[in-house]
Amino acid sequence: MAENTEKTALVTGASRGLGAALAFELATKGYHVIAVGRTTGALEELDDRIQAAGGSATLAPMDVTTDAAMMHLCRSIHDRWGGLDFWVHTAVHAAPLSPAGHLAAKDWDKSVLVNVTAPGRLIGYIEPLLLARSGQAIFMRDDRAGQKFFGAYGASKAAQNALVESWQAETVKTGPKVHLLAPAPMATATRARFFPGEDRSPLATPAAEAKRLLSSIL
Repeated sequence: MAENTEKTALVTGASRGLGAALAFELATKGYHVIAVGRTTGALEELDDRIQAAGGSATLAPMDVTTDAAMMHLCRSIHDRWGGLDFWVHTAVHAAPLSPAGHLAAKDWDKSVLVNVTAPGRLIGYIEPLLLARSGQAIFMRDDRAGQKFFGAYGASKAAQNALVESWQAETVKTGPKVHLLAPAPMATATRARFFPGEDRSPLATPAAEAKRLLSSIL
């Protein structure tokens, strides 16, 4: 059987915001996008936009914290394409702002599960797919550690940053190439939850940030 050489990009957290914008941008650059997100309707809207722009996508409506589903997806990617050229991870849980002494257990647990445990497991599943294609991984930095009321989000994102930085240092000579990028403040639903009532006019759009971030890599 001939090798499938179609360029591929897995985007985990592709439903909305920066993840959707990055998925669309990669699709317009000739990558077949495997779009993972929990909201089927939002993924279908993304697919419509990608197809209208002449691109192609495979929709994977699933939760990145569901191990069995993600393992099955990675196996399917291996079987169909043999590997990945890109993995973009933007899935995140933005817990409500709260004093550290009043964190709800469910918010803390979900923050750790989505922001730390899931990417820790996904790296193990996806690294072989990236190595098969000399691929690259992209994560997003958001430094809120130590800021007032950002205990759950700040701590879990700091842990994710540390994990990615370790992976980045370990793979300098062997690959895959790992990027930890810092998006500009954007007018997203996540930011609106953190800063309700903020003047959004000076904020970047996810589409503009997707173009800027990828321009430094592609």
